[in-house]
Amino acid sequence: MLDFLFPARNQRYCDGVNRRDALRIGGSGLVGGLTLPRLLEMQATAETAKPARAKSCIMLFLEGGPSHIDMWDLKPDAPAEIRGPYQPISTNVPGTQISNILPHCSKIADKYAIMRTHSHGDGGHQTGRHWVLTGYPPPFADGQATAIPFNELYPSIGSIVSRELGPRGAVPPYIEMPNPLGPGGPGFYGASFAPFTIETDPVQPDFEVRDLNIAKGIDQRRFEFRRRLLAEAEKLGTGERATGRAKTMATYYEKALSLVTSPEAKKAFQIDAESPETRERYGYSSIGQCALLARRLVEAGGRFIGIDHGSWDTHYDNFTAHEKALVPPTDLAFSALVTDLEERGMLDDTLVVMLGEMGRTPKINNDAGRDHWSACQTVLFAGGGTKPGVVIGKSDKTASYPLTTPYGISDLLRTIFSLMGIDSEQIYETPLGRPVPIVNGGKVIDELLV
Repeated sequence: MLDFLFPARNQRYCDGVNRRDALRIGGSGLVGGLTLPRLLEMQATAETAKPARAKSCIMLFLEGGPSHIDMWDLKPDAPAEIRGPYQPISTNVPGTQISNILPHCSKIADKYAIMRTHSHGDGGHQTGRHWVLTGYPPPFADGQATAIPFNELYPSIGSIVSRELGPRGAVPPYIEMPNPLGPGGPGFYGASFAPFTIETDPVQPDFEVRDLNIAKGIDQRRFEFRRRLLAEAEKLGTGERATGRAKTMATYYEKALSLVTSPEAKKAFQIDAESPETRERYGYSSIGQCALLARRLVEAGGRFIGIDHGSWDTHYDNFTAHEKALVPPTDLAFSALVTDLEERGMLDDTLVVMLGEMGRTPKINNDAGRDHWSACQTVLFAGGGTKPGVVIGKSDKTASYPLTTPYGISDLLRTIFSLMGIDSEQIYETPLGRPVPIVNGGKVIDELLV
């Protein structure tokens, strides 16, 4: 089966580390350069959280690194070893052009913003993802997956949203699919803010969220008996004094039970309730059906929905991979999601963000591929208080570096949190008492906002 339809769970990237190993990567020295003067400055100038523009955020994470120069920031006048085979085409926004392999997105360019100057200094997969999803550079080399206790990890963007905003419906506030984002966990925040991970792919004909169903052979009466028995057993054991793993598992059990017993939650995950026409509109691909399910989960109250879409690590045959396997389903999924949200009156308060941990090198290598490049990449935004139909920033003539203001990871996260009404200056302490702000540095990208 084609990889873009059913991404491999344990796909290995160029560093030789698979996705599941990467989940164990974390950090120590959690302050990450936060000095006492900086801490005092933050406390003195703490911003007042602005009214939320976005109730929810859907993040499409193109894991491995999409090629910005082949999709959103073409350079047709660059030398052949840089520009590649694709041609820019006009969009429905006068003066804005994107790649000819993005025909669906070209028709709705008036509904999203293109930021062409996202830039950071980490060209690794695991380390880059850690930085982008948590806002903190990890103190380990790429490919060195280390088993560090979860309570020493940084919290991810989804867990931060979950902690700050909490649930607003029947479904968990933080959901990821069809694989863990990695690192996408709660870190030192604890299990209460962990994601609900759907580790089955909604494009599968027999898709089912197994954690929402009572085990076969167990009727409702027997299930309720077991539930009461578990509660009594916990009282006889550690009860409210539970700590460590016991407390973590108790939290997971409680969250699982609330889902199993919620008809509204079960209904939200039933993607087969959508019409064949709607499912076809999103495309029968992994990213397409995940995007459709994300829309359903936002309707049911989900706060942060993370979609992991892999296989963008195109060191070899970059152009065939992008043109035939990777871009077409992504083009269809993103355009369908944004349009569907708008038609349902949901786009104004749903923020959609699409990015990877890096871009690709402007220069084509000897294997017709492009390598890692984080100095300049493109991020897309739609809805949730962002300005539609604009291009933010400009790169140089080879899409290597920003010519205008470069925006870093802290800027990106601070902007997302601001749109969701979260105070980025909020500080939480680790179990060791170290102060860690939600975002360390950065500024809101004002030119992106309505």
